[in-house]
Amino acid sequence: MARHSKRQAGAYSLVLISTLFSLAACGGGDDTTASTQPPATAQPAEAKPLSLTLLHVNDHHSHLDAESVKLNLMTAAGKREAIDVEYGGFARVTSAIQSLASASRNVVKIHAGDAVTGDLYFNLSNGKADAEMMNTVCFDAFTLGNHEFDNTDSGLKTFIDYLHVGNCKTPVLSANAKFAATSALAKGPVKASTVVERDGQKIGIIGLTIADKTKNSSRPDAGTTFDNEAVAAQAEINRLRAQGINKIVIASHVGYTGELALAKQLSGVDVIVGADSHTLLGPKATMQPLGLTPEGDYPTRTTDKDGKPVCVVQAWQYSYVVGELKVDFDKNGDVVNCQGTPHVLIGDTFKRGTVAVSDADAAAIRQDIAASGVLRVTTPDTAAAAKLAGYKADKDALGKKVVATAPTNLCLRRVPGTKRDATRSTLGDVCNKDADVIAHGGDVQQLVAQAFLERGKAFFNADISIQNGGGVRVDLPAGNVTVGGIYSVLPFKNTLVQLKMTGAEVKATLEDAIASVVANNTGSYPYTGGLRWKVDLNQAAGSRLSQLEVKTASGYVPLDLAKTYSVVTINFLADGQDGYTTMKSVTGARRTEVGLDYAEAFLTYVDGLPGTTKQLNKLPVADYSTQSYIETP
Repeated sequence: MARHSKRQAGAYSLVLISTLFSLAACGGGDDTTASTQPPATAQPAEAKPLSLTLLHVNDHHSHLDAESVKLNLMTAAGKREAIDVEYGGFARVTSAIQSLASASRNVVKIHAGDAVTGDLYFNLSNGKADAEMMNTVCFDAFTLGNHEFDNTDSGLKTFIDYLHVGNCKTPVLSANAKFAATSALAKGPVKASTVVERDGQKIGIIGLTIADKTKNSSRPDAGTTFDNEAVAAQAEINRLRAQGINKIVIASHVGYTGELALAKQLSGVDVIVGADSHTLLGPKATMQPLGLTPEGDYPTRTTDKDGKPVCVVQAWQYSYVVGELKVDFDKNGDVVNCQGTPHVLIGDTFKRGTVAVSDADAAAIRQDIAASGVLRVTTPDTAAAAKLAGYKADKDALGKKVVATAPTNLCLRRVPGTKRDATRSTLGDVCNKDADVIAHGGDVQQLVAQAFLERGKAFFNADISIQNGGGVRVDLPAGNVTVGGIYSVLPFKNTLVQLKMTGAEVKATLEDAIASVVANNTGSYPYTGGLRWKVDLNQAAGSRLSQLEVKTASGYVPLDLAKTYSVVTINFLADGQDGYTTMKSVTGARRTEVGLDYAEAFLTYVDGLPGTTKQLNKLPVADYSTQSYIETP
């Protein structure tokens, strides 16, 4: 399951508060350089303390519908069970923000980026549905994420135009994005920052877009560049502070780890509202029993370059969470306290599978939810749901749209041969006994791997793709191929990841997968685009693959164990799951969370097939990853 966040259990303890802020008082030492030290300014005319409430979301990725999830909830029997509940949905985001805003003073609403791509709503409307739903909240600031650039600067301009229809006109921010004169965004509307006023005091909000990832793994115009995030942020902090604005929020699409590092590089930042890494924050002791896995505290408290307090938050992903951060500033604009809650938005219907729980269980579950401090039963906003209804009808119709024709059955098979996975196809013996399937494995798995390779080539010049056989779920029978059929082939919430791997690491990864197959995990069997090999399961572990060859413009050449290749895979495998152990060690600068939805990548591949009547054919046998297969006795 993806990651979630919970409400921080109250404020700092008194000891922790005095410790942190004693350190803060010692900050700003003599080693601070003039290039990063904010200029000294006079106190604002009416300097006084301020309590601010930040309500925020990030990375909703066109996930506008509610979804179903299992949470471990306490039933009347006095034990936790996996209970099916409705989860998220943007109409719940709207409802939660409206309710939370009505209960607080001095509210600022922030979306930290990656509003688009990842669901059919985006394919259908190029972001119009997302923009209309965002305008039911009317955010005070929206930061550009890397996926806002997936359809070039012109595509982003279209989305911003949708966002600015009506009275809302949410400021669109990125302090480090620089647009060429030929860009559709050259004359606006993207700004470095915006200033809001609450209780007579000004708060500066600065936007940051993750630089290298956006340039190298998205599709901005060639002339669009992205400055170093810390340098751009400090320059804008200095500019705002020179105007007497001493409360600074960075709406950052840089990623949780990067945002913690960013705080340490800056002088004058107070709060970082983050995004990009889809990080769930909250109290582990409360959230883990529910089946949620936060990566840190909400808020995560750190300090800036000068030792002054900085509060860092994120709100997970996909319209699941609304973050509520309360920040207290002293009269000098310094943070003296921050606390808050990551509200996980759920419905009030509880089931075991398709069967509703008993009244007694429901009562116990509601008590458990109330005690959690993070789960928030939320009724979707009626007006927002009404706006979405038309798009939902169009989305359902799009699922039935025929996008291609398959002249022959595209068979499902995890493992070649006749021993380990010989009866999985829903099409029966026409696939299960097909000689090519027995020799080379699943047709549909191979096509998925090829689709990932093509998508990876378009975004970051990928050399190789890797996909596990078990991640592809159904055959595509001969006949019409629909959008819904493609999403049935790839039904999970996986996204694409770029890994920079040596040939030796690629081989080790594939050997890991084969070892898992030998241990009877058939779903681990690897399929690749741009790479082929021979398999002999009778050989020793680590030596079961031979004659590995990479496809180049001039044909297949041997895999170079010393060369670094650009590999596209899914986040599930990149995390080392399903036996792909070696992949987990590819971290840091060698791993980039591209974030493209994997089913959408397959749909894009099909849509890009030649001709007006698309034909989804099997790949040539020479391009199947498994060229020969020898089973154990």
